[in-house]
Amino acid sequence: MRDWIGLILCVGLVWGMAGCRSQSKTLPAAPEIAVPEAFSMPGSEVLPDKWWQSLRDPALDGLIEEALAGNFSLQTSWDRLAQAEQVAVKAGAPLLPSVRYQASATRTRREPGVPEEYATSISAGLVASYEVDLWRRVRAGREATLLDVESRKQDLAAAAVTLSASVAKTWYQLAESKLQVSLIGEQLNRNQQVLGLVIANFSAAKVGASDVLRQRQLVESSRGQLIQAQEQVNLLQNRLCVLIGRVPDQAWTDQTMTLINLPVLPATGVPADRIGRRPDVASAFHAIRAADQRTAVAIADKYPSLSLTGTLTTSDRRIEDLLDDWVASLAGSVAGPLFDAGLRKAEVKRTQAVLSQAIHTYQQAVIVAIQEVEDALVQETHQRAYLANLAVQLDLAKKTYERTYYRYSKGQGEYLRVLDSLTSQQQLERSQLSAKRSLIDRRVDLCRALAGDWDMDRPDMAGLARGRE
Repeated sequence: MRDWIGLILCVGLVWGMAGCRSQSKTLPAAPEIAVPEAFSMPGSEVLPDKWWQSLRDPALDGLIEEALAGNFSLQTSWDRLAQAEQVAVKAGAPLLPSVRYQASATRTRREPGVPEEYATSISAGLVASYEVDLWRRVRAGREATLLDVESRKQDLAAAAVTLSASVAKTWYQLAESKLQVSLIGEQLNRNQQVLGLVIANFSAAKVGASDVLRQRQLVESSRGQLIQAQEQVNLLQNRLCVLIGRVPDQAWTDQTMTLINLPVLPATGVPADRIGRRPDVASAFHAIRAADQRTAVAIADKYPSLSLTGTLTTSDRRIEDLLDDWVASLAGSVAGPLFDAGLRKAEVKRTQAVLSQAIHTYQQAVIVAIQEVEDALVQETHQRAYLANLAVQLDLAKKTYERTYYRYSKGQGEYLRVLDSLTSQQQLERSQLSAKRSLIDRRVDLCRALAGDWDMDRPDMAGLARGRE
């Protein structure tokens, strides 16, 4: 009885010491950082969680949904999340006692002539062990892993946002490239028509051979541009296939594609709220909280630990009599560092440095997020102005070409003026098409900068992993 009382007093003494413990204070909120009250352009349309739906392009909707389900890089993010979840389960296991069973049997041969030549002994038992979490070391470690899970969830969401933006940009790059093929084909036909007129004037001795050679060179230049544009179409189709999880093929060769007209600017909302929804910023914040908990673990490791072990055993010579007599025992032990040459102190300082790094990483993520929104707003505004300017330039180029071509067809103008006005018009036509696609890219950048997360279906793990459960 004295032994039991002594053990209980020992446990009570060490437990009472827990009231004097020193822990890292968990950060209740994100670190303060100056955030503007509003973005430079507010917008008016609510951005849906699935941001690409704001573009109102059914074909793009289907592609992105396919990519979210089939992209292998995104599935590796799901696998990393699953790993983090199981690490959290393992970290929480010590909060409950562990119980294991054990059994043994021995058969010993005695000296010859003894009535029972063989002696049999059978034993069985249960062993339970538990570490009393006096300083919240185990709980803090588990909290850190749970926060790692939240961080991995946000990393997954960030990967999904990046993937959806990549699919959207590639889709409209493909649309532009196919439109460029059609446009260059039309320009090639026009250049061949002009070549026919130049040859006719050369036959009539109205122009020199140099005019014919220059126009032929322009025709061949158009053919070269057509080859390059077709190559770009094929490459973009391959890239799009990989993004959505298909083996590369030319699935959209015969599909007619266009560049959409953008809807009104999405509402940017309050910067602090909008930026806080971004997965990368949320992940950085969870990393701060996890680092803070790991600092608590390092601090708690400087203090003694209390472990309890209980056993329940039985033994006999026959299995049928094995459960007749049980022996129970309970043992407690206290262990703590006496001298470690500064090892634990160094670990505390290291985890504090990790916490400081996490705070700075979060602050950098916030200001970069604000920059990305403002950059996208500025770029879309200037891209619209550039498109308007291109429209004016193209209108003037068309009028210039029409007049110079008319005068040349009447034998009154110089061919070089026709060539200059024709190449200028065709270059502006191609630039206008690229600028329209760039405007869509700017909108995609804005939506990506404003996007939060959304519900996604968890895919099955690879067959090998599931087969070994």
